[in-house]
Amino acid sequence: MNRVVIVSGLRTPFLRANTQFNDLNGFELLRHSLLATVNKVPNLTKDDINYVVSGQTMAMYNSNIARDAVLTAGFDVTKTPAHTVTQACISANQAITSVASLIATGQIECGIGCGVDALSDPPIRLTRAARKWLLTMNKTKGLSKRLAMFLKARPSMIYGFEAPPIAEFTTDETMGQSCDRVTKAFGVTREDQDRFGLRSHELAAKASESGLLSDVSPMCLPKIGLVDKDNGIRLATYDSVAKLKPAFTKSGTATASNSSFLTDGASSTLLMSYEKARKLGLKPEIVIKDYIYAAIDPKEHLLLGPAHAITRLLAKNRLRAADIDVYELHEAFSGQVLANLRAMDSSEYSQSKIGAASKVGDLPMDRLNAWGGSVSLGHPFGATGSRLVNMAANRLLHTGGKYAMVSACAGGALGHAMIIENIS
Repeated sequence: MNRVVIVSGLRTPFLRANTQFNDLNGFELLRHSLLATVNKVPNLTKDDINYVVSGQTMAMYNSNIARDAVLTAGFDVTKTPAHTVTQACISANQAITSVASLIATGQIECGIGCGVDALSDPPIRLTRAARKWLLTMNKTKGLSKRLAMFLKARPSMIYGFEAPPIAEFTTDETMGQSCDRVTKAFGVTREDQDRFGLRSHELAAKASESGLLSDVSPMCLPKIGLVDKDNGIRLATYDSVAKLKPAFTKSGTATASNSSFLTDGASSTLLMSYEKARKLGLKPEIVIKDYIYAAIDPKEHLLLGPAHAITRLLAKNRLRAADIDVYELHEAFSGQVLANLRAMDSSEYSQSKIGAASKVGDLPMDRLNAWGGSVSLGHPFGATGSRLVNMAANRLLHTGGKYAMVSACAGGALGHAMIIENIS
């Protein structure tokens, strides 16, 4: 099996929905991150990219946004196949591992795993009754028959619109409701969550001011100008966020401050074989060591996939929590991260639910999301996995650490974990 090298990764700024990216389509954001990622690497051309896989959860105009972004970015139409995957919040993680598998098995030498979502423009559709009525009306011939069909219409049919569903298909429970339930089960308090949310914003602000968020590729937009920073970072006091009302359930503890926000953005991760990197005169520094996916019962707890995935991946590679120098965990909610940490530090949960011989134990908090996380940086659903991998690689190189763990939860009660290794 070929060793898979993470060469570079860039993203658009992550912007709150309905701000500067409000008028852009998703493929435009993805196209920018693809071109920026390729152009960053010396001696690399678009012709070297053998395959592109993109994650996306909210398809609006493009059924295969990966291919459309590739075509509009000027890649050779005959040399770069592309396809799109969806796996909720770990869609880009799946895109990266799909490309990694192609490289590991020798089918390609170089590819990009990426992701995008433009949540300023979610797909809004008519109700099913309205769609049936319109399709039938379109097929109906003759003025009298059309008039009869028109008289059968009801206002709810014609003017009924449906936003994208936010509840789980199998449980009808939203992620926010699930977060409130899992934090209660593991004793994660409102104060715990508020302080973790503040921590995320404070660390992101510090990293941004220090120039550590080098994965951001500026964009120049008509009538707006240069957009070169994430705009979701907010510094606040504990007293101010403690006054916020629960966002999902009346007695809940997840709020707008300790939860991730709707975000527009795209991110790309360039992968190639070790041999390809050497051919291009590059020095391979970060390789993918191993990864795993986990599935749990959504009726029990929706957001504990990371605890299962991390526990199993560490055991598989005979590593301890302390052996990992960098942790990048997706912050869908502050409470979700904290609940996963407590699950991994629980012998009972680890043995009875994960099937582990022993618990992982405490993760070193100074190694966790040290440059901020999704609560502060934002969460374009289809792109976050790429942002996590890129940031983990950059933090490894910055600190000189050996191993980084990337993990995320996802709708459908899924989880992902990946270990990357610094070989420089």
